[in-house]
Order: sequence, then structure tokens, then C-alpha cells
Amino acid sequence: MKLPVVALVGRPNVGKSTIFNKIVGKKISIIEDTPGVTRDRIYSEASYNNYRFNVIDTGGIDASLEKFNDEIKMQAEIAINEADVVIFVVDGKEGLTSNDLIVRDILRKSKKKIIVAINKIDNKKAEEHIYDFYELGFDSYIPISGEHGIGFIELMDEVTSDFNEKEDREDNRLKFSVIGRPNVGKSSLINALLNEDRVIVSDVAGTTRDAIDTILTYQKEEFVVIDTAGMRKKGKIYENVEKYSLLRSMKAIDRSDICLLVINAEEGIIEHDKHIAGYVLEKGKGLILVVNKWDTMEDKKTIKEYLKEVRSEFQFLSYVPVIFTSALTKKRVHTIMPEVLKVSENIKREIKTSIINDVIQDAYLLNLPPSYKGKRLKIYYVNQTGIKPPKFTFHVNNKNLVHFSYERYLENKLRENFELEGTPIILQFKNRNE
Repeated sequence: MKLPVVALVGRPNVGKSTIFNKIVGKKISIIEDTPGVTRDRIYSEASYNNYRFNVIDTGGIDASLEKFNDEIKMQAEIAINEADVVIFVVDGKEGLTSNDLIVRDILRKSKKKIIVAINKIDNKKAEEHIYDFYELGFDSYIPISGEHGIGFIELMDEVTSDFNEKEDREDNRLKFSVIGRPNVGKSSLINALLNEDRVIVSDVAGTTRDAIDTILTYQKEEFVVIDTAGMRKKGKIYENVEKYSLLRSMKAIDRSDICLLVINAEEGIIEHDKHIAGYVLEKGKGLILVVNKWDTMEDKKTIKEYLKEVRSEFQFLSYVPVIFTSALTKKRVHTIMPEVLKVSENIKREIKTSIINDVIQDAYLLNLPPSYKGKRLKIYYVNQTGIKPPKFTFHVNNKNLVHFSYERYLENKLRENFELEGTPIILQFKNRNE
């Protein structure tokens, strides 16, 4: 399911970051007194009354700063484009400023649901200013105090009021997305994949606003391909904002069962690739690493050498298959769909309780957990309690005795014995009486 997106927009120093932290429930934004410190949008997932959604905190739009502002204005416009709901934050203490009117003009063009949050109303002076803001011409005005948490229930009720109507219809086809930084060759790879001999593409493109979905038939099975580069029509400028590509990827990851993370062979692996991979892992999605533009490397390195580098950079992804392709020469593009099929089997794999217990009992006896203060972890039995990704529940004497290194040992044993390539797995420990 695609999560709705809420963007916080406003001029500098109106308290967007405090509100962001309040909604998300943890301190993420940089709160500083220098106006315009939050240059980059910061994303996080939040929830309110069983609704889950993504929140973006944008930099302050300040019309008086020429150079600095172009970039922030662009970032804010991108955030507004992505958002389902925009919270326009204004400063009740200072009242309406010409800068607020500039933000209003940007927002008016967007035709999105706009809620004006009049912040800092815990101040006497602010109460006099509340009605001045009606001049902005929007429908919803909610007085709040980010600092003291006043008005948040009203604000969040209004923010989430239309969310449940946007639930996606149940679609049981496997969905996979092609994600990664700008310019790693995502679009060319998708085009190369869709032009494969054995792949049949139908014209029913998806209707989602933020990615172009294509239906692909391979070995008589239908798949939905989520193209995160589907925003090409919006101009190159957005693709070049790296932070934006992360949001674009996050939205696609939420909707996917499997993600193909594309890495540019020439540039090698950079931090941003790891951020995206970390998010896929956190969301429990299947993953395949695709090293693209391999045609530029063939004279410089062997696949074996490069694979060693990939494995050492992505140590937390030792279970993920790696494919080397060239979208340009179409070399090895045919290896992608067989991997997708394999990982799609693995994310849904169900294993019999008796077989899991045999494997775990053997692993336990082979390597007993260390004892702590005279106590040792006992595993009574294990059963599988979920798929997509596979989840295993261990019933134990005391879950506080599980050391993370022992947990990793158990995970490795499950992976050695069962076909779980490309899927994360979740290990949960429960005390017998729970």
C-alpha cells in the first residue's frame, strides 16, 4: 500500500522542525536559531490513529535571500508536488508577513489540501493575530503550539481526515520496483527489461501520480513494474536532487514486494546506496542488487573482484543476489526476471514447523548460547508466524538472554538450510508465558 505524504511548508523560523518532531515522535530535524537551517527536506514515517503516512520537513522559503533561496524554493515545490496534504506553518506571534504571502502563492498553484497551522499561540500577542491569517484565503486554520503540544489533536484529525478513502484496491500480482540514485540507468534498465523477448508488456499503465506502473507478463505470470523514474516528464531538475530520489524510492519501496537496487558500476557504491538499501531492509522487502553499466568496467575488473567489493560494502546484505548488467548493450538483462521469480518464491516461503525445529535444535546443540549469571538461553520450539518477509517466533525461557551475535548465528543457520536468498527474515523471541 502506498503511504500518504504530508509536507510541512513555511518561511524560516516558524517552528516547522518542532512540529515535525512532534508528529513523528522523535527528534530528527535540526532545530537551530539560524533561519533556513533545515535546507534539506527530512523524511520520516509517522502514525496517528492507525493511519500511517510519510512526513517531509522542508527548508524555510525566504524571499529576501536570493541565491540560497532558489534551491530551497525548488525543494519545497518538490515536496508540495509529492504531498497529499500540506501543512502551511505560520508564526502567530509575528503575524502575517510578505514572506507568508509568497509561500501562499506557491501553494495556491498546487491545488492540494492545505491546512494553515498558526504556531506559537501560547503567547497573548499571538491570539490577536489569529484572524489576520484568514487573509491567506485557505479553508482550514488550526491554532497550535509546537512547543507545548497545544492543538495537535485537531491538526492531526484534519490532516488524516481523507486518508482512509485512498486505500489501494487489493492487487495480488507481485510488484517490483527499480530504485536507486539519479543517473544510475534505472529507466534504460527498465526499457531493456521490457524489450526482452520473453517479456510481454501490456498497455494498461497504472494511474498512480508518482510512478508509472507497467504490467509485464513473464512465464505466464503477471507482474507490476513500478518505475520510480516515471517522473521524467517533470524535467531533469528533480531527478538531480538526491534527497528527492530517496523520497521517490521510499514511496516505491512501500508499494513493492521486491526492489531492484541499481548501482552504477563506474561510480561504485556510495553512502546514498546504503541508505536506500537500509530502508528496503527496514520495510522487510525482497532485494536484488543490480550493478548496471557493466560495459564500462569489463576491461578494468572481473565480476569476481567487483562482487568482493560489493559484499564488503554491503555486509548487512550478504543474503542478497547480485546481477551484473548493461542496459546499453542488453548484456545479461535476461538474468533479471529469473532472479525476480526466485526471490518472489522466497519472500513467501513457508517452512514446516517440524523441519524448522530439527534445524534449530541441531544448531543449538552444535553451539550452545553463552551462559549469563549462571543462566542459559533455552529454546523450547520455533514456528513460522508470517511471510513477506518470513517471520520465525522462538519460544524461549528468557528472551533477555538472547545476545545479538547468537541471533545472527541462528539466522545464518536458517539461511544455510532453507532457500531464503533475497529476502530479509525476522526472528522474534517470546517467553513461554507470554
